[in-house]
Amino acid sequence: MAQAHQKNHDYHIIDPSPWPLLSSIGAFVLAIGGIIYMRYLAGGSLQIFGLEFANPWVFVIGIAITLYSMYGWWADTIKEGDEGHHTRVVSLHLRYGMIMFIASEVMFFVAWFWAFFDASLFPGEAIQAVRVEHTGGVWPPKGIEVLDPWHLPLYNTIILLLSGTCVTWAHHAILHNDRKGLIQGLTLTVLLGVLFSFVQAYEYVHAPFAFKDSIYGATFFMATGFHGFHVFVGTVFLLVCLIRAINGAFTPKQHFGLEAAAWYWHFVDVVWLFLFFSIYIWGSWGGTIAHG
Repeated sequence: MAQAHQKNHDYHIIDPSPWPLLSSIGAFVLAIGGIIYMRYLAGGSLQIFGLEFANPWVFVIGIAITLYSMYGWWADTIKEGDEGHHTRVVSLHLRYGMIMFIASEVMFFVAWFWAFFDASLFPGEAIQAVRVEHTGGVWPPKGIEVLDPWHLPLYNTIILLLSGTCVTWAHHAILHNDRKGLIQGLTLTVLLGVLFSFVQAYEYVHAPFAFKDSIYGATFFMATGFHGFHVFVGTVFLLVCLIRAINGAFTPKQHFGLEAAAWYWHFVDVVWLFLFFSIYIWGSWGGTIAHG
């Protein structure tokens, strides 16, 4: 096999892949498109090499290229695994890649937690005159009604913890070659993920504050909203694993796709626990609870 590859392509040892280049192009177009879209919402435009862009279509094109690259790259990865190309070394590197991805996501959330704790621990800092003016020097800020942490947030905490248990059940099921348990565990996990998203959407609709109202609303929606987006991504990840499991994919020795989805879902669970205890409970301590 190696000799055949060397004979066909004497300038590299693997078949060329279009996805790294296409992904880079998609990310670039997406970033530029995002800037154009924000300028468009503000009533402005962006000039690039003398050309003026003032519509959201560049952003949409960037999303389309990125999604297509993700689909094609992961489809090729699955195909390579099914064909037996995932050696021990390749499998190890896939795990390293997933670990580094989750680590980068951790740093992503550190930024939102940093913003929240900076505002909540120092609401009356003298050098932050504008902050003091808007918060009244206290946290939660004056005039802000907060959500009851022991209502919908507690329900969602229970939902996510149950979903983490279900995905662990699915993982152990495939280790014991129990395909029925695998499918049942993944099905429950996906359903609980969808339920979490619906509960959070309901909470957002009935929240007594908005993103633009204060630094409380901004830090709250940035942290919980991006977590909600990660729940959506994780749910899609697990749904793909469920479809593959129904179609006969995964074996006790080869199921990294499922394992990676489980890692990601546990990461989502842990982040939510930090959100629940820091933002919902501690961050609203002493505030006026909104009712109705």
